[in-house]
Amino acid sequence: MDYLYILREALVWTITIFWLYQIMVSLCSLVKIKDKPLKIKKDHRFMAIIPAHNEEAVIGNLIESLNKQNYKRELYDIYVIADNCTDNTARVAKEAGAIVYERYNTTQKTKGYALNWFLQQKIKEDAPYDAFFVFDADNIVDPNFIKNMNKKLCQGEDVVQGYRDIKNPTDSWITAGYAIFYWTMHRFYHLARYNLGLSPLLNGTGFMVRFDVIKPQGWDTITLTEDIEFSLKQIIKGKRLGWATDAICYDEQPVGFKQSWSQRSRWTVGHIQCIKEYTKQLAIAAKENKTMMNFDGLLYIVGSIPMFIITLVLLATNFLMYAGNGMTEAELLINIARYFIPTFFLPIGTAIIVMLLDRRPIKPMLKGLVCYPLFMGSWLLINFKCLFKRETTWEKINHVRDIKIGEAEPSKEAIKY
Repeated sequence: MDYLYILREALVWTITIFWLYQIMVSLCSLVKIKDKPLKIKKDHRFMAIIPAHNEEAVIGNLIESLNKQNYKRELYDIYVIADNCTDNTARVAKEAGAIVYERYNTTQKTKGYALNWFLQQKIKEDAPYDAFFVFDADNIVDPNFIKNMNKKLCQGEDVVQGYRDIKNPTDSWITAGYAIFYWTMHRFYHLARYNLGLSPLLNGTGFMVRFDVIKPQGWDTITLTEDIEFSLKQIIKGKRLGWATDAICYDEQPVGFKQSWSQRSRWTVGHIQCIKEYTKQLAIAAKENKTMMNFDGLLYIVGSIPMFIITLVLLATNFLMYAGNGMTEAELLINIARYFIPTFFLPIGTAIIVMLLDRRPIKPMLKGLVCYPLFMGSWLLINFKCLFKRETTWEKINHVRDIKIGEAEPSKEAIKY
C-alpha cells in the first residue's frame, strides 16, 4: 500500500505545481504593459482569406464588414476559397466583392488543406502582399481590425492572434459556455503570456501571418487543429506569437449540444494528434533553447490530455487505496471532492472575475454562468471518449445567424484593457 501512497503524493504534487504555475502566469494579465514602439511606419498590403464550405447564409456579412474597414481599400484584397461547395457560396461571395477560388478535393477537406492549396498558388505568383488574415466564413470583423493589425506588423510582429469574440453569446447555454471559455482564455492565457514575453496561440480565426513566414513550406499542417499545430511549430522554431486585443472579429458558435459535442471532439482529436507529432520536438526545443517560451509551449501540450490522464490515474489510485483499506470512506469522499469541486465550480468564479475585469454585462449571461460547469464537464467527457474513440472525419458546423457588424459592435467596448 505504501507504493500507492507514494504514487498518489507524486501525482498530487505534479497537478498542484502545474496549476500554481498557470495561476502565476494568469496574474500577469492584470499588469498593463507599455505598448511596443513602431519599428517602421507603413500601410502594408494584405490578403483576407476566407475558407468556406457551403456558407451562403453568412459569408456576405463577413465580406461586407471587410469592405467597411477603416483602412485604404486598395491595400487589401478579399479572397474566398469555396471549398467543395454545393450551394451558392461562390456566387454570393463574388457578388459581395470577393475574389473567389473554387476548390474540389473530397479526400483533403479540412481548412489546413484549403489554406495550403490557396497559399501555394500565391507563393508561386510571388503575390505582392506583406501579410494575410484568415477568417471563418461566419465571422464579422470590427472596422478597425486591419488598421490595428497593421500596427502590429509595424511593431515587428510576424504572427498575431486577434481578439475572437462571440456574436451569439446569449442564444443558448452552449453559446454562453463558448463565450465564457474564450473570454477567460483571452485574458488569462493569451494576454497573460503576451505580457510576460511568452507566446500566445492562434485561435482558429481572426489572425494575421506575415507572408514571408509561410513562403518556404506553405501552410503545411496535417492535424485537425491547424491553428494550434501552426502555433506549436512557430514556438519550436523559437518564434513568439503576438496578441492584438483591439483587432476584433466576432465568431458564431453552435447553439445545440450535438453540434458542440462534434466540434469539441474534433478539437480534442486535433490536440491528441499534436501531442503525438510535437511533444518530442517541444521537449527538445525547451532543452536546447532553454527559454521560458519553449518550456511554456511544452507545458501547454502536457497540460491538455496528459494532465487529464494524470487526474484520472490519481482518482483511480484513491479508489485502490480505499479498496485495500488504506483509506477510510470519509477520506475517499474528501479526496474526490478536492478534485471535483474545483473542476466544476471554480470556473464559475473565474468567469465572473473575467467578466467584471472586462466590463461584460453579467445579467444576460446568468443562464450561461449557472450551466458553465456542465459545459466544461461535458468537455471532460469528450476528452475521455477521445482517449478510446477518435473520429477524424471533418464535419461541417452549420452557421445561420444573420448578424451584421453594426449589431455586434457595442460589445467591443467591454474588452478595453
